[in-house]
Amino acid sequence: MLAHTAPAYTTPNGAAFCGDSRDLLRHLDDNSIDLVITSPPFALQRQKAYGNKDQAEYLDWLMDFAALVHAKLKPTGSFVMDIGGAYQKGVPARSLYHLRVPIRFCDELGFFLAEDFYWFNPSKLPSPIEWVNKRKIRAKDSVNNIWWFSKTEWPKADVSKVLSPYSDRMLKLIEDPDKFYTPKERPSGHDIGRAFSKNNGGAIPSNLLKIPNTESNGAYISGCKLVGARPHPARFPAKLPEFFVRFLTDPGDVVLDIFAGSNTTGQVAEAEGRRWLAFDERLDYLATNVFRFLPKEAPPEQLRDAHARVEAGEAVNLTDYLPQAALRFVQAAE
Repeated sequence: MLAHTAPAYTTPNGAAFCGDSRDLLRHLDDNSIDLVITSPPFALQRQKAYGNKDQAEYLDWLMDFAALVHAKLKPTGSFVMDIGGAYQKGVPARSLYHLRVPIRFCDELGFFLAEDFYWFNPSKLPSPIEWVNKRKIRAKDSVNNIWWFSKTEWPKADVSKVLSPYSDRMLKLIEDPDKFYTPKERPSGHDIGRAFSKNNGGAIPSNLLKIPNTESNGAYISGCKLVGARPHPARFPAKLPEFFVRFLTDPGDVVLDIFAGSNTTGQVAEAEGRRWLAFDERLDYLATNVFRFLPKEAPPEQLRDAHARVEAGEAVNLTDYLPQAALRFVQAAE
């Protein structure tokens, strides 16, 4: 797909590339990607190390990427974007920039808004400090918008792949419906009968995704500590891309993250048997990504070597670092 440029590193299922995603996207074939899932730098008031834009220029900047994504998606493909809200500068009033994203994407680029999701992070720290902690005039901002865009009205999706575990009460109902439930008509006039007493393997999930962001001792964090590198400051938890990768793609499909950061998306896609691509303009971030694909228990010298080679600009095949047992497993899967 990107024969013109060498990857920063490759794995059995994917490859990460360093560069401006707009340039890299232009070299992809049109109608070739099944899912783009990403979390772009948010339009925050305070500049962050990962290069966020201010709110005034943010939408035009983001539209450049979205126009290219639209061309590269398959007709059945999806574009999932995690984006957080913000306050206007100096006052406790919300910006509307993140709400204008779906309007512009759909009106100007031809996307469809398949569904709006909301990521509730119960572990998020209280912010903004001025309005929440100091003056105590606003509640903690703990929800991000997740916009699910599609190229047509009928993107590929299968919610049965992301069913939620049943509650204890529901399991009791399934086991003995007569004891725990008497069918009756609801106030809306719907007669649900015993439709909910059948075991379907799980419950249909809602569009509110409650996923704490609390990783503190995984292979990625441990690897960063080993080489003295600062972890990416805006990582999302693996459960977030995992939900959409399972929901919107099949094994062998191509998943792309255009603002890869710590490359949680690539790690999830690799584990789920999807092919993947990751783009980021920071080589130092991509160098620490290698810890997501190498065993945590690998010898420290191997972890340091893989990181150093990527950071030096080599095209590193991480398969060379896998133990023989893991390599045999990968080859059998292929």
